[in-house]
Amino acid sequence: MEKTRCLIIGSGPAGYTAGIYTGRADLKPMLFEGEQPGGQLTITTEIENFPGYPEGIAGTAMMDDLRRQAQRFGCDIRSGYIVRVDLSHRPFHATDDHGNEIEAETIVVATGASAKWMGIDSEKEFYGAGVSACATCDGPFYKNQTVAVVGGGDTACEEASYLSTLCSKVYLVHRRDELRASKAMQHRVLTNPKIEPLWNSRISRILGTELDGVTGIELEDTKTGAKSERDVTGVFVAIGHQPNTAFLGGQVELDPQGYIKVQSPSSATNVEGVFAAGDVCDPNYRQAIVAAGRGCIAAMDVERFLQEH
Repeated sequence: MEKTRCLIIGSGPAGYTAGIYTGRADLKPMLFEGEQPGGQLTITTEIENFPGYPEGIAGTAMMDDLRRQAQRFGCDIRSGYIVRVDLSHRPFHATDDHGNEIEAETIVVATGASAKWMGIDSEKEFYGAGVSACATCDGPFYKNQTVAVVGGGDTACEEASYLSTLCSKVYLVHRRDELRASKAMQHRVLTNPKIEPLWNSRISRILGTELDGVTGIELEDTKTGAKSERDVTGVFVAIGHQPNTAFLGGQVELDPQGYIKVQSPSSATNVEGVFAAGDVCDPNYRQAIVAAGRGCIAAMDVERFLQEH
């Protein structure tokens, strides 16, 4: 059984930043990158809003920079993922996807949250080429264009409202005939002249070409099955996120949405010695810079915890 003072589960901005800070503190951390090394940013074509990259940078390139920086400070980065943990006592025990066992004095959970998708083939085909799950990240690429937002909750309404400040027109595609969002958010959307709700509708197909990316959407009426099309250059899916916490087996306290609860402003969970960082504990912001900051906080919390114990 291998031993480590700090086991970091997950990569991305939170995990790699935690690796940089715990590595510099000479804690010799061990980091498992997970099923998607580098996290969701590795399937983002260009990032323009992360400080330090004035000309923008590809998501894969930025994650590679963070990864190499963590390795520079002695972070032991492993491929693969953790399938289960035993948090009943310290030191904790973890098992990876190859059956290897690790004993860890502390754990940082940075496994992120996966966007929920519509489940249509064309959605995957055009991801990063007109299909996005983050208006804040990608909205500025669609200035003065027509886009569609999918969903009917607060998140979808927030995305549509934000995009309306950039785009010439925003279709809000919702499978029901009324929104699920709060009354205040509904009012904001329904009184916005740039936002047009498309009721009782679902996207059956995203239209486009490899060269041009997304050029439109095919809609299906959820009541009659009738088909229609709209010209759009971007599709923003806003039907929620699923925090990646299944491997914890219910041993860490979660909020009603399934995100890990932390004792703010720290990163501490309800299990002493277990910390969380990034989108796995952030239902509100879901930004790379925020995740990196929370990774830093988690690493500093780990260092202080180990000094005290």
